[in-house]
Amino acid sequence: MLSDTIAAVSTAHGEAAISVLRMSGPLAFEVAQKLFQTRLPLAELSARTAHRAQVSDLQGSVLDEGLLLLFRAPASYTAEDVVEFHGHGGLLVTQKVLEAMLQAGARAAEPGEFTQRAFLNGKMDLTQAEAVMDLIHAQSTLALRAAHEQLGGAIGKEANALREELLPVLAHIEAYIDFPEEDISPDTGEALTARMDGVIQRAQRLIATSEQGRILRHGARTVICGEPNVGKSSLLNLLLGFERAIVSPTAGTTRDTIEEIIQVHGIPLRLVDTAGLRESHDDIERVGIQRTQRELERADLILEIVDASQPAVQSQRVQLPAAVESRRLLLLNKADLGIAQGWENGIAFSCTGGNGVEALRDAIRDIVMRAGPLMAEHPVAINTRHKACFERVAERVSVARAALQTGMAPEYIALDLREALEALGEVVGKIDVEQILDVIFSSFCIGK
Repeated sequence: MLSDTIAAVSTAHGEAAISVLRMSGPLAFEVAQKLFQTRLPLAELSARTAHRAQVSDLQGSVLDEGLLLLFRAPASYTAEDVVEFHGHGGLLVTQKVLEAMLQAGARAAEPGEFTQRAFLNGKMDLTQAEAVMDLIHAQSTLALRAAHEQLGGAIGKEANALREELLPVLAHIEAYIDFPEEDISPDTGEALTARMDGVIQRAQRLIATSEQGRILRHGARTVICGEPNVGKSSLLNLLLGFERAIVSPTAGTTRDTIEEIIQVHGIPLRLVDTAGLRESHDDIERVGIQRTQRELERADLILEIVDASQPAVQSQRVQLPAAVESRRLLLLNKADLGIAQGWENGIAFSCTGGNGVEALRDAIRDIVMRAGPLMAEHPVAINTRHKACFERVAERVSVARAALQTGMAPEYIALDLREALEALGEVVGKIDVEQILDVIFSSFCIGK
C-alpha cells in the first residue's frame, strides 16, 4: 500500500468557494508534473508555499486554475511527498481534477488512508490518529478541547509514563530469573510493590475518564419524558431554539422519538423527545410508549416534565428503574401560572416564558459532572479501546503484585508484566495491532 500514490478530495462533498484535492506517495510530484502548469518548473517550486497553477487533463484540456502546494518528504502530514491543489469548489470541476489525477498514475484513497500513512510512517501514534477524527466530529467546546489534548499526545504520554514505571520492575524480575542467587530482599520487594501500586492507581484514574470520554464524543443521552400535554415537545423546541417538534393540545401527537443535539455549558447533549406515557388503546401510540420505556433505560439524563399548575398526583410521576433514578431532573412546567400543592424538589419552569432555562442548564451540568468535573483534573478522556487496554494493564499488574507478595515463581510474575506492557503498546500502536487498524481508520472520511 505504501508504494502507491493516493489521491482524494479532502473537502466536504458539495458546492463551495474552494475545494482541496490531495495526493500522497512516491509518484505524487511525477503525477503533478503531468497535470499542473506553473510559472516555474515543478522541481524549482518552493515547498510549503502556494503557487498559482493551471490544471489540465492528459489530453491537454484545461480543467481549473487555483493554488498548488508541495510538501516534500518527510516534512508533510504523511511523511511522504504530498501535493495539494486548492481550486474552485464546484462538484463537476472537482471531480474532473480528481479523475485526471487518477488517470495520471494515482489511485483513489481509502477512508482514513492519509492519516493511516502518517501513523505507519511515525508522524503520530495511534491515539493521535484517533484524535484526528475526534477533532472532526467534536460537537462541543469540551469535546474539541479533549480532542486537541489527545492530538497533542496526552494519552500517549500517559501510556509511555506507565511503561517507564513498569520496565524497571520487569527488568528486576527477569534479572532474578537469570541470576537466582541474587535474592529479592524484602526492601526490594516493597519497592517493586510500590511501583506496581503506582501503575495500578494511574491506570485506574485513566479508566475513570472513559465515561466522560463517551459523553464528550457522543453526547449525554438526555430523554424528555412525562404524561401527554405537559410540554415535552415545547421543552425540546425551547432548548433547540427552533421548532423541531410539533406542539399540539391534542394528546398523543408525538408517537415516535425525535432526536437532536445541543450543547449545554460545553457538554454535548443528545436530546430525545418521547411519546407521552399513559394507557392507550391506539396501536401506533403504544409502540411509541414502548420506545419511550426503552429510551429511559439507557438514558444518561432524564428530564421529567410535569404540569405543576395542577395538583400533584402520584400517577403523574414517571416510574423509573432504580439504576437510572439518580439521573432524573424534575421540571415543574407552567410555573408562571403558579405551582400547585404537592410539587417540590423540582426546577420551576415555563416553556412559554422561558423562565428557569438557566437553572435547568446548571442542573444538567451538575448531574453530568457528578462523577467529577469534565477535563478539570485529567487532561485526557479515553475511549472504549483505550479503556480495554488500561483495564488489562491494571488487571495484569494486580495479578503480578499478588504473585510477588505470595512468593510465586518469578517466571509467572514476568509473564503478567509483559502482558501489561503489551497492552500499553496497543494503546499507542507500538506493537502489531493490524487487527484494529482497519476498524479505526475505516471510520475516517475519505481524504483524511
